[in-house]
Amino acid sequence: MTLEQLRIFVAVAEHEHVTQAARDLNLTQSATSAAIAALEGRYATRLFDRIGRRIALTEAGRLFLIEAKAVLQRARAAETVLADFAGLKRGALSLAASQTVGHYWLPRVIHRYRSRHPGIALSLSLGNTETVAAMVHDGAADLGFIEGEIDDPVLTVHPVAEDRLVLVVAPPHSWARKHPESPQDFRTASWICRERGSGTRSILEAALPALGIVREDLRIGLELPSNEAVCTAVEAGAGVTIISRLVVARALTAGLLVAIAVDLPKRNFSILRHKERYVTVASSAFVDLAGEALSAPA
Repeated sequence: MTLEQLRIFVAVAEHEHVTQAARDLNLTQSATSAAIAALEGRYATRLFDRIGRRIALTEAGRLFLIEAKAVLQRARAAETVLADFAGLKRGALSLAASQTVGHYWLPRVIHRYRSRHPGIALSLSLGNTETVAAMVHDGAADLGFIEGEIDDPVLTVHPVAEDRLVLVVAPPHSWARKHPESPQDFRTASWICRERGSGTRSILEAALPALGIVREDLRIGLELPSNEAVCTAVEAGAGVTIISRLVVARALTAGLLVAIAVDLPKRNFSILRHKERYVTVASSAFVDLAGEALSAPA
C-alpha cells in the first residue's frame, strides 16, 4: 500500500466518481481505476459497490476512508516539518475563511504573501464560521479566518482587524425615506439573514438588543447561504439586513442600497490556530503579514 494509492482512494471516495477524481488528481481514468483495483485485490476486500454508473463506499470502504485520511494527514505534517528547513522557499499553507473575510478581506493579504513567498503553495477553502473552526480543529486547515464567535478549547483566537456593520435597505423601502424610530418598527420588518452558524448571522442577532428587540422578535423573510444572496434579496426589496460594510460598499456607492443610521456593535476578524499542532514557518509568516498589511493587532 502506497501513499499515492491512499490519495487516489480518498479522492474517489469523496467524489463517488472515478472520472471526476482522476480529473482532480491529473491522472488518467485507467490509472485511477487500477490503483483502486490494486488495493481491493491485495487485501481481497471490496471498497466500492458499482451501482449503475455511480459507485458507493462499502462498509469496509467507509472504515478504511477514516484511516486513509489520518495517514495522509500525518504524511502532510511530516512533509511540512521538512519543508520548513527550506526557509519559505517551498512548502504549503492551507487556509480556511468564513465568507466575509474570505471574499472581501483576505485576498489582499494572500496576494502580498504570494509576492513575497512564491514557493509556498496556498489553498483557500470557504465556509461559515462553524465550518472554518471545524477545519482548523480537525487539521484540514493550518489557519482559519472568521468573523463570528467560536467556543473550542483547543483553538486560539487572535483578533486581526475590525469590521464595521451597517443596516441596509433598498432605496424604495420606507426606511430609506423615514428612518425607523421604535423597536416595533424593527419587529415588523422582514429580515434577510444568513444561515445559522455563520458569523454574519451571529452578529446580526447580537445587534438586536441595540435596536430594542430580541432574537425571538425577528421576522425572518429569507434565510440565505451567502452574503451575495442576502444583498441581492435586499436590493430586490425582499427586506432589510445587518451586514459588513465591506460587503455592501459598492452597492452603497452605486445607490443600490441605502444605509440606515443606527448604533451597531463592531466585530473583529480573527485568526484561528490549533493549540497542539505544529506551527509552521509559513503559517507564522502569514499571520505576521496579516497584521502588518492592515496595521491591526496580531
